[in-house]
Amino acid sequence: MTTTAKKNTTIADEAPAANVPVRCLPWQRFYRNRSAMVSIVVLAVVLLTCLATLPISIDQYQLQQLDFNRQPPRIGPVFAPFGYDLLGRNLLWRCLFGGLVSLGIGLAAAAISVTIGTLWGLTAGWYGGRVDNVMMRLVDILYGLPYILMVILLKIAFEPMLIKLLNNVFGPGHERVANIIILFVAIGSISWLTMARVIRGQVLSLKTQPFIEAARAMGLPTRRILLKHLLPNLIGPVIVYATLTVPQAMLQESFLSFLGIGIGPPIPTWGSLAAEGVKAVNTVISFWWMVVFPSAMLGLTLLCLNFTGDGLRDALDPRLR
Repeated sequence: MTTTAKKNTTIADEAPAANVPVRCLPWQRFYRNRSAMVSIVVLAVVLLTCLATLPISIDQYQLQQLDFNRQPPRIGPVFAPFGYDLLGRNLLWRCLFGGLVSLGIGLAAAAISVTIGTLWGLTAGWYGGRVDNVMMRLVDILYGLPYILMVILLKIAFEPMLIKLLNNVFGPGHERVANIIILFVAIGSISWLTMARVIRGQVLSLKTQPFIEAARAMGLPTRRILLKHLLPNLIGPVIVYATLTVPQAMLQESFLSFLGIGIGPPIPTWGSLAAEGVKAVNTVISFWWMVVFPSAMLGLTLLCLNFTGDGLRDALDPRLR
C-alpha cells in the first residue's frame, strides 16, 4: 500500500495543475484580439491601396475636368465612384494620394514625438531631484504656450532656411517638400509633452520596484538598467501613445490646413479635403460626397489605429505575460 500511494503521489506531482495559466507569446495574444486583427487588416488594405495607386493618383490628383465639376459619384464611361470636386478633379485619386500624405505626416510626427517624450521623461524620472524639477518646469512652460503660435513660429523660423537648403542641394522647386517636412517636424516637436509626463510617472513608479533595486545591488550600470529593465516595462504606454499620436497629428494637420498654415494646395490631405467639402455643403445644394468620403476614410483610419494600439498594449505589456 505504501508503494502504491507513493506511485500515485509521483504521478499527481508530475501532472500539470489545472489552474496554472498557460504562458502566451505576445504575437499569440495579439492574434486573439479580434478587434485589433480586423483593424490591422483594414489599415494594411488602406495603406497598400494608396501605395499601389500612387503612380496614377500622383498624375491625376490635380487634373481638372471642368465639364465634370461638382458631379456626384458614378461609375460609367468616366470612373469616378467618389465624384468630382469644385474644380472638376477626381475625388478618388485625391483621397488616395491625400491618404499617403496624411499617414506620412502622422507617422513621422509620432516618431519624433515618441522619441523626444520617452527620452525626456526617462531622464527626468530616473535622476529626479533638481534635474526632474528643471525638466518638468520647462514642460509646464511649453504647455502654457498656444499650440498654433508655436507651429507658426517654427514655420517662420525654419521653413525659409530649409527651402534654401533643398534648392541649393537638389535644385529649385522644393517649396512643397519643405512645407511638408516643417509641418510634421513642428507637430512632432510640440506633441511630446504628454508623453514625457506619462513616461516620467511610470519611471518614478518602476524605479522603486524590487527588480530595479536588485539590478542596482548587482552593480549593473545605469545604461543597462534603463535599456534592459525599464524600457521593456514602458513598451505598453509608449506604443499606446504612439498609436494615439498618429491620429492626433493627422487631425492637427487638417486643422492647420483649414487655417491655411498647413499643407498648401494643390497637395491634398484627408483633412484639407474634408475642409473643402464643408465649404461646399450648403442649404441650397448639398455636395455631400465632397465631405463624406474624405471624412469616412479619415475616421476609419483613426478608429483602426486606436484598436491596434490597444491590442499592441495588451500583447506587449510584461505584466500580462
